[in-house]
Amino acid sequence: MTATVPAETAKVGAGRMSRREVLQALSGLMVGMFVSILASTVVANALPRIIADLNGTQTVYTWIVTTELLAMTATVPLWGKMADLYSKKLLIQLSLGLFVVGSLIAGLTPNVEVLLASRVVQGIGAGGMTALATIVMAAMIPPRELGRYAGIFGAVFGVGTIAGPLIGGVLVDTSWLGWRWCFLIGVPFSLLSIFLLQRTLHLPVTRRKVKIDWVGALLITAGVSTVLVWSSLAGNKFAWASGWTALMVGGGLALLALAVWVESRAAEPIVPLDIFRNRTVSLTTVASILVGVAMFGGTVFLSQYFQLSLGKSPTVAGLMSLPMILGLLVSSTVAGQLITKYGRWKRYLVTGAAVMVVGMLLLATIDAGTSVVLLSVYMAVLGVGVGMLMQNLVLAAQNDVPAHELGAATSVLTFFRSMGGTIGVSALGAVLANRVATLSAEKLGPLAGGAPGGEGSTEVPDLSTLPEPVLRIIQDVYGTATGELFLVATPFAVLALVVVLFIREKPLHTLSGEERRAREEAAAAVPGAH
Repeated sequence: MTATVPAETAKVGAGRMSRREVLQALSGLMVGMFVSILASTVVANALPRIIADLNGTQTVYTWIVTTELLAMTATVPLWGKMADLYSKKLLIQLSLGLFVVGSLIAGLTPNVEVLLASRVVQGIGAGGMTALATIVMAAMIPPRELGRYAGIFGAVFGVGTIAGPLIGGVLVDTSWLGWRWCFLIGVPFSLLSIFLLQRTLHLPVTRRKVKIDWVGALLITAGVSTVLVWSSLAGNKFAWASGWTALMVGGGLALLALAVWVESRAAEPIVPLDIFRNRTVSLTTVASILVGVAMFGGTVFLSQYFQLSLGKSPTVAGLMSLPMILGLLVSSTVAGQLITKYGRWKRYLVTGAAVMVVGMLLLATIDAGTSVVLLSVYMAVLGVGVGMLMQNLVLAAQNDVPAHELGAATSVLTFFRSMGGTIGVSALGAVLANRVATLSAEKLGPLAGGAPGGEGSTEVPDLSTLPEPVLRIIQDVYGTATGELFLVATPFAVLALVVVLFIREKPLHTLSGEERRAREEAAAAVPGAH
């Protein structure tokens, strides 16, 4: 670029990257996304074996998933805020580095306590990757053009989600590898992503005086964590209506109320409260919470259902998740292309939410006798709905905020979706554990106290050690309890549909986030400009 180009023009032009440059920059981003997706999916089919080897319980089963989600949820707003202030490239590399450390600790863990701690470190890294990948995409690519790249994102998401359970199942079933490699396998991919990002991602860094609101960050993290810990323990370690519930919920809400007060007075708040004055951001946030509860809360226990109720091996359980992922992949790709072509997006939000409700209702009918073909159809329906809904909620919010709030808006949505998912996994995990214990007591009678998963026992059963009559009953119990879980989650999907109906459709921007930011700054520098 020559020196004769005006500063404002240069700045705006610098924001636009050619398709080739975008694809090169996306290479490292996609590998990083693949790693973060792989982290949650590769362990899914290994969990029953991990729990058995480390002598864990149903509560620990839930917490291995929940701790990563908890750490990811609590740190997403901080990552998003830092993305508005510091180098996005450096932050993504830092998040991947943390993920490598967590993966190494998890792969070498001697017990469930160390495993849970490592999942926290993994979650912090995954939180950075989850928040920053979408922020960087918005910085490089105009909302109107994002659909063109949705196919790439969809393919990576699909491959990571499909390959994860399959890889996990094969690793668990291969005697000379084992479940520890479910964690270690992500390390080389993370290192490759760090290298590729260093070579290909080049975004302008706006250098200005910054001040992170650490008090607000601490209060948000503490408040959210307290509520999430309560949702995991209530109904299991203590009654829903108990002194512990009052203490933990009251304490968590008090911390969050204090966080709101601190954020309202902070110069650089972690979550800018005025962002919620935007109708689209507020509605997409509520919808994201509900989608998180319904989606994560219901589906995270499907792998357990495949293995414990249907008696499938970890590898077969991985294959059984294919219909849902293929449905998600196809619908997100097709919807993205159509949005880019026609510029209309609300119809896909509404259709996706409606289809998700149907999928949840269908899965609420499953039990130990459900055929694999029928189950596959139900899962595909849910996948189609979620594929049209989740990413387009983010698109709607990003399109309706100023460029300098892109990071905050994106991280707020990711934060609340993850929080909804974590609450869903925790609360529905407690419901599942209760139903399994109750149904076992009803069906096994006096034998229930000594049966794995029965009354008086919270252990996840090892089916190979059970006598035939007890095995059939336990399989039936887990099948019935899993179906009931989707029925409990369905109202959240219905509420998501209602909220989506109230979102107003607005034309999509044709400038990238960096171009919009440059124009906003140039306009602000002109006296009397609005």
